[in-house]
Amino acid sequence: MQILHLDTSLQGEASASRQLSRAIVDALVAAAPAARVRHRDLAAEAVPHLTGDIAAGFRGAGGQPPSGVAAEHARSEQLVAEFLASNVIVVGAPMYNFSIASPLKAWIDRVAQPGRTFRYTAEGPVGLAGGRRVIVASTRGGLYSVGAAAGMDFQESYLRAFFGFLGIAEVRVVRAERLTQGGEVRKASMADAVAQVPPAVADTLLTPLTA
Repeated sequence: MQILHLDTSLQGEASASRQLSRAIVDALVAAAPAARVRHRDLAAEAVPHLTGDIAAGFRGAGGQPPSGVAAEHARSEQLVAEFLASNVIVVGAPMYNFSIASPLKAWIDRVAQPGRTFRYTAEGPVGLAGGRRVIVASTRGGLYSVGAAAGMDFQESYLRAFFGFLGIAEVRVVRAERLTQGGEVRKASMADAVAQVPPAVADTLLTPLTA
């Protein structure tokens, strides 16, 4: 089993999402000791955001790329190949301003490649990355899973929609909320999230993984 572990928080070792994503990966490896892990810290080693010239590298444009863009085309190929080689993708995804962190969006824009991870048909787009599993370590300062602020959640809903678009139906979320509402509340929320890890991992490994 190949695991792709993505971290995106800007908070370094103080990050709750990093703590949760690490707990998920540790549990996966404990359950499958032969698993191989590729860790990408997208905050520390940021992927440049998409430009027209970079996107041309995986959208069928011909001709010689502008100076310096060839390296970005190679980076795009590396990122999508790495994604497609993985059976399980673990995403550390804090909520920033009601959505995902900018480094994660930059990664998403590189792996959403026509002909590689999805294709267009007369009936609409079809995902090509099915058979993989995604576990999202989701952290939020407030309460967004229920209540008045639920309509402002463009973080988990976006990730489910994106991976679903690529054909990945199995997206599980390990969630910690209300992390800015005081020490005891944060401690209880993190403890609850850590308790969600074993069942999420068990469900992920319940059915055969393909890639």
